[in-house]
Amino acid sequence: MPSGNPPAKTGSIAATPPSTMPSTPPTMPAKAAALLVRPPARRDMRRGPTAADAIHRDLRAEIVSLKRKPGEPIAEKQIAEAYGVSRTPVREAVLRLADEGLIEIFPQSGTFVARIPLGALPEAGVIRKVLERATVRFAAERASRSQIAALRACLEHQREVDAVGDADGFHQADEAFHAQITEMAGYPGFWGIIQQAKVQLDRCRRLTLPVPGRMRTVIAEHEAIVEAIAGHDPDRAEQSLVRHLDNLQITVDDVRNAAPLYFSGSLTADVAAGTTTLDGALR
Repeated sequence: MPSGNPPAKTGSIAATPPSTMPSTPPTMPAKAAALLVRPPARRDMRRGPTAADAIHRDLRAEIVSLKRKPGEPIAEKQIAEAYGVSRTPVREAVLRLADEGLIEIFPQSGTFVARIPLGALPEAGVIRKVLERATVRFAAERASRSQIAALRACLEHQREVDAVGDADGFHQADEAFHAQITEMAGYPGFWGIIQQAKVQLDRCRRLTLPVPGRMRTVIAEHEAIVEAIAGHDPDRAEQSLVRHLDNLQITVDDVRNAAPLYFSGSLTADVAAGTTTLDGALR
């Protein structure tokens, strides 16, 4: 894996120095060395599966939001002390995150936040688009008046966070909007699949700072989706969703070239080299 100093901040890309990681990923050890990392605020928590779930949830959110940068070390001992638990639930959470591709464990070296695998991005974008096209059609066919009202309320919340320039809040509101559509479709489990598939895409999205006016554009695109659902028009709802997903054309190369130390691997062989576009997958 690459190492050394990260690039300077370029354009809208937030580049923060990742820690040095081993250049060759070895086999996962039974026990990985824990390196020092700043811990979260200490809190009391009972031991067992509940603690492991909470630690997994918190670490996952920190990694996806880039509060923990690609290449940053994970110190199990420090995390255990911060949560007031033994190393066991921390190790359970870390192993689950390793299975999700968010943490990498190296023998005799340590445990680190995984770099973003380029090869996984195109497939993730396709999975998201296919599933959301299906759910928005079902939502348009089945939506009740109260569900449509709830979706409009979600739009209003997006306007509120946009008005105060809260990019993190807008990201959460955007996620809630798409999750609500899967609920309306009658297939809420789809959202969990979509979230799991797009986790690396979400990390890419966090690398790009908000473009001026982009949140207002997204809200307008969401409004078109809502109106189509409210009109019980599946074709128009699908068209509006596809337009929404395709409108933000961020290329893998743009992000990778600005922060190369955050990425690993290369694009899959069946994806054309050069400025490969993720067809709105980063939205």
